[in-house]
Amino acid sequence: MNRHFRKFLFGGLALLLAAGALAATASPATAATRSVTPPQPPAWQTTRTFARLGRPDDTLLLGIRNSDQIEFGLRRDRIANEAGLRLQYTPSPALLPTLSHLRIYLNDALMSVLPIEKEHLGRPVHQQVALDPRLLADFNRVRIEFIGHYTDICEDPAHSALWLSVSRDSSVVVREQALVLHNDLAYFPAPFFDARETARLVVPIVFAAAPGLGEQRAAAILASYFGSEAGWRGASFPVLFDRLPEAEAGKAPQSAIVFASNDRRPAFLADTEKYPPVDAPVVELIDHPHDPYAKILLVLGRDADDLASAATALVLGGELFRGARVTVNRVQRLEPRKPYDAPNWMRTDRPVRFGELIDYPGQLQVSGLQPRPVVVDVNLPPDLFVWRNQGVPLRTVYRYTAPNLSDESRLNVSINDQFISSLPLQSSEQGRVRLEELRLNVLSGDAGAFSDKLLVPALKLGDHNRIRFDFNFASVLASAQRDRCQTMLPVDMRAIIDEESSIDLSGYHHYIGMPDLGVFVRSGFPFSRMADLSETLAVVPAGAGATQVGVLLDVVAGIAARTGYPALGLRLSDDWRTAAATDADLLLLGRLPDELRDDPDLELLLERSRDWSLRPGATHTVAAESRVDISAGAPIAAIVGMQSPSHAQRSVVALLASEAGDYELLRAALADPQRLNAVAGSVSLIRSSGVVSQAAGERYFVGSLPWWLLTWFHLSAYPVLLAVLATISVALAAFLLWRVLRWAARQRLAGDA
Repeated sequence: MNRHFRKFLFGGLALLLAAGALAATASPATAATRSVTPPQPPAWQTTRTFARLGRPDDTLLLGIRNSDQIEFGLRRDRIANEAGLRLQYTPSPALLPTLSHLRIYLNDALMSVLPIEKEHLGRPVHQQVALDPRLLADFNRVRIEFIGHYTDICEDPAHSALWLSVSRDSSVVVREQALVLHNDLAYFPAPFFDARETARLVVPIVFAAAPGLGEQRAAAILASYFGSEAGWRGASFPVLFDRLPEAEAGKAPQSAIVFASNDRRPAFLADTEKYPPVDAPVVELIDHPHDPYAKILLVLGRDADDLASAATALVLGGELFRGARVTVNRVQRLEPRKPYDAPNWMRTDRPVRFGELIDYPGQLQVSGLQPRPVVVDVNLPPDLFVWRNQGVPLRTVYRYTAPNLSDESRLNVSINDQFISSLPLQSSEQGRVRLEELRLNVLSGDAGAFSDKLLVPALKLGDHNRIRFDFNFASVLASAQRDRCQTMLPVDMRAIIDEESSIDLSGYHHYIGMPDLGVFVRSGFPFSRMADLSETLAVVPAGAGATQVGVLLDVVAGIAARTGYPALGLRLSDDWRTAAATDADLLLLGRLPDELRDDPDLELLLERSRDWSLRPGATHTVAAESRVDISAGAPIAAIVGMQSPSHAQRSVVALLASEAGDYELLRAALADPQRLNAVAGSVSLIRSSGVVSQAAGERYFVGSLPWWLLTWFHLSAYPVLLAVLATISVALAAFLLWRVLRWAARQRLAGDA
């Protein structure tokens, strides 16, 4: 037995030694395998203020209008780990503490109840509410309900003491985490743009080196598409040469777009085995080489023309794309665009239904005793000539819950915050009416549906207009007698502006005085006259650098955001003389050409020691009675508008800068709505302190009018001359009438003789 035991023991030791040797041999590989762990997904915190989410002003909650909801989205390539609400509000000092409170909902699920304490009354309050991230979806609503009480006996829900003001600085805070997505172009424009995102769109554009005109045009086409999709969010396109954007800790992954031809490729595409040369326009979506949570969109081609074809195909036929790689066989535009047909502009060749102007279902319907206003946005071409017009027909069809009593309930109509008209909201007929007849009466529209035609004063219209309908219902809710209190619940009042309501701007001419930089920054005019910029020629510097190309992409994307259509017809040139002879509106970027430096219309161009716009040492006029020479080293840029030197009906808009700092200043101004509001006239100087604008030079007019209307319009600026001409015309008419009467008298006398 002992011998067998020793034999078994020695055999076990041998096996352990062999296993140890095998483990020692395999330990490096095993350790290496265990050391390869997937990287931690990037996570970051996103703060969305109420102002950014569509509440530019503080929201006032009342007793009869006691709720408001904030809507926000979550991108499909994100997941929420944490969510919260940072609420800032001021309650009325007349509220009863504790009995008054707030209810916070997320997607109709109650998240928290916030009592209003005594120390809160009449003072700003800051509260943080945790939101359940598991309830977050693509589209989310945070609803705030105010339950206010000012007395415990005979309370009037419409009392003026019942109010709570929610600050626009309140915010929704979400900690987001990136998700790994498949390389599938079927989801384009994701992950570069997601309509649920409210922040400014930033898409880096990568070239191998300084791009030529063809490469810049291809990038401009794709940038304008993103600009039209981003709309009010704004878009910016940082340009990089021969390098990809790097991931930053605590920030979202940064996807990029790369333009590369067979002979001009960034370094990371140099491996021809992995990325072989192409024989047709190709669009491919790949993973970022250094960030698995970011994507790279490759726009490939044999030359610059292929790059433009690939970009155009992606813009026009992106809904047909699928898979990670798509080869473009042919791109053909079947029908050219027409003037003033921008998707974001209202049609001016026929009456337009309100159903064509709304942004979302239910926009025209409101509810409550004191409902929110119904607002319809109307964007028009800025050169619409409405001078001395009798009015714009506005046909309004509306329905509402008819009040039981005859009172002062009315529908007020205003445009651009200017009152237009007030329509009475008639009460229903009183008497013994059966329920069926009453329902039929409401459904037939006899008591609750009305149609009115209004004439909107034409001079109140601009390029951006807001038509506002305010339903104001008058009602008695409660009695003020404490010993005999009678309280009634408010009726669930509902009202709607019918989608068949219409506004008619047909029959108007197009005529506008230029230069006017205000219409350029607001509507992209005159370039936006053709939505695809087919009558626009961009003049760019030869060998443009990254900042210069970035400014061009930002400007083109900004115009597309205002028209709603990509710049498929944009042309580029780096030769001013050839461009000046072209029958097109010119968008000039960089320095002022030599041919324009001595133009007398440019009365306001600031001189610097470096030649950024004029000749070195030149003196220029800053006012009609003074001349100033200065030297400065801080950045400065300018926007100048003028008439084309070769075509009377064409315009030139010049974005003037010389150095990288100037271009960055110009770029920042174009992205700042407050600075853009200050751009006007014919010259706007941009400095770090702000924008200064001035009208310089003589005005010119683009468009056409009938000869009689054109004569009357221009003579209206000279009332004395008009009076003299009227007097001469009356005298001449009287003289001719006198001559005719004398001739008739002689003829009659001769006949009598």
